[in-house]
Amino acid sequence: MRYLCLVYSEPHAFERMSLEERKTLDRDSLGYDQSLKQSGHMIHAEALESVDKAVTLRVRDGKLSSTDGPFAETKEHLGGFVLIEAADMDEARRVAAGIPMAKVGSIEIRPIYDIPTWE
Repeated sequence: MRYLCLVYSEPHAFERMSLEERKTLDRDSLGYDQSLKQSGHMIHAEALESVDKAVTLRVRDGKLSSTDGPFAETKEHLGGFVLIEAADMDEARRVAAGIPMAKVGSIEIRPIYDIPTWE
């Protein structure tokens, strides 16, 4: 089964880190990604740019609206994702717990919903 691990952190968490701490976190993250690939758990992972570069779109009654940044005000922002393969939620938890960003942020795990084909 596939699970999406959403990686959240406080917007200014990285600003409080030293350059060496950020380098270590990046190295640890890339290393963990590599270990997930080797174990067969990794499907894909990406880091996201800062929320100040985001745009939120909505279409209501046929009209498009656009808002800079994320729509919801939150303490933590989505900073990336890791799409994994795991036997069940327990295994997904074990895999997600190893994501280095869990030490400075949080990881939300969601099973992937397979959209049925309606014919």
